[in-house]
Amino acid sequence: MATKPKTASGLPDQPEAWRWPEEKWRKIVGKVRAGRSLRPKAWPGGARTAVALSFDSDHETQTLRWGHDSPGRLSAGEYGARVGVPRIRKLLAQYDIKATFFVPGVIALLYPDEQRANVAEGHEVAIHSWIHELNSTLPPKDERELQMRAADTLEKVTGERPVGIRTPSWDFSAHTLAITREMGLIYDSSLMADDDPYELLEDGEATGVVELPVEWIRDDAPYLTMDRFGSARPYTSPAGVLEVFRREFDYAYASGPGGLYLLTMHPHVIGHASRMQILEELIRHIRSHAGIWFATHADVARYVRAEARLKAPG
Repeated sequence: MATKPKTASGLPDQPEAWRWPEEKWRKIVGKVRAGRSLRPKAWPGGARTAVALSFDSDHETQTLRWGHDSPGRLSAGEYGARVGVPRIRKLLAQYDIKATFFVPGVIALLYPDEQRANVAEGHEVAIHSWIHELNSTLPPKDERELQMRAADTLEKVTGERPVGIRTPSWDFSAHTLAITREMGLIYDSSLMADDDPYELLEDGEATGVVELPVEWIRDDAPYLTMDRFGSARPYTSPAGVLEVFRREFDYAYASGPGGLYLLTMHPHVIGHASRMQILEELIRHIRSHAGIWFATHADVARYVRAEARLKAPG
């Protein structure tokens, strides 16, 4: 396989972006942008801060996405379904919290009972690709077909049509938003332009699609992932991860009414014993504050849409 040419410094050669005319780089930057803030004055019941916990149920697709068939790697993903999700649901039930599970279509087919149990317990199941493919590597027609196939599969398995999406690895192509609009989804949760919800713009046009922003800082995987044959190694202790997550919440709460605290986790990562303690201690810390609204991503999106009177996406 051909490799990219390297510069004298040994780094991969880069496109000569410095040669681009202003029209080109402005078009790239303006394709998908953050529009007006959708931060409300308060959350339902006068709550001060919304807390949206989410779990990306990647399971075996973390291996399958690369075309790999290693039983060892697949077993690490299977742990998420066999152990992680049941532990997570038990903890959420203990504290009466509803959350969002982002599920690839392949995982919904592998574990249909898991998805049905999620819905039966009041949690949201939302789109998270077909097989955790990278959107930016796909032709537009393939990205569209896979996103729609994933939505159809989730609906068939759970009996509920998903209303939101999180792209795999937060890989958002130049075509993702147009597909999301065509499907009439009310929210995306893959981009990082703010701490609070905002409306997405496409080519300068307000879309009616709510963005519930993510961040690697508020994600368990960067701190706790292990790849024996790669460079990924857990580099932060559970106590350290808890400290980061707690500080992020504390700032959202201190910022005043209408703040959002959104956390991304993975059952095959957070589901291990020492890491479940991170989540439980964090929940206890959050619940020690007055005025907290635990909500699914769909609930948050619907609320801010209604408050801002957004047009229907599409």
